[in-house]
Amino acid sequence: MKAFEHIKTINHHKWLVMTHCFRLGLYKQGLLHDLSKYSPAELISGCKYYSPGISPHNNARKKLGYSTAWLHHKGRNKHHFEYWIDFDLDKGGALGGMKIPVNYVVEMFVDRVCASKNYAGKAYTNQTPLEYYNRNKKNYMLHPDTQALLEELLTMLSEKGEAATFSYIRKKILTGKRKY
Repeated sequence: MKAFEHIKTINHHKWLVMTHCFRLGLYKQGLLHDLSKYSPAELISGCKYYSPGISPHNNARKKLGYSTAWLHHKGRNKHHFEYWIDFDLDKGGALGGMKIPVNYVVEMFVDRVCASKNYAGKAYTNQTPLEYYNRNKKNYMLHPDTQALLEELLTMLSEKGEAATFSYIRKKILTGKRKY
């Protein structure tokens, strides 16, 4: 039963992301988003540690101290900022967040919106993704430009809604009219 519920959850998330990406013209990203979740490395762990409303990665971390599925996932999906952590030569070789290409920042935004919709369900509001981000941002390693764009989009969603934010992304962000 846990396996069925986990697959149902990832299918719903994938569907949400795909429809949102399609609205933005990111067809390839919408189709390919999170395909690694169906790989044995992620699917088996996800099914094993599934619990309604809680990331299986967190359940694995509680039991094992780490999540093999997350380590696999973040290394294969460019819409996660963790994919872009590298040695920053401008900071003396310390680890740092690299500047993420704009299409992946937009996919990151969409992923956060859709994950919030998936986990919050009927309690979701346009403020939910920003609230989640703000609770956790102290732990994030993001390039300042990437952080500014992500925060701008999450704030716009919170204040102006999805239609206005998606229009802005299509007309300004993805066309390069807003400098990044």
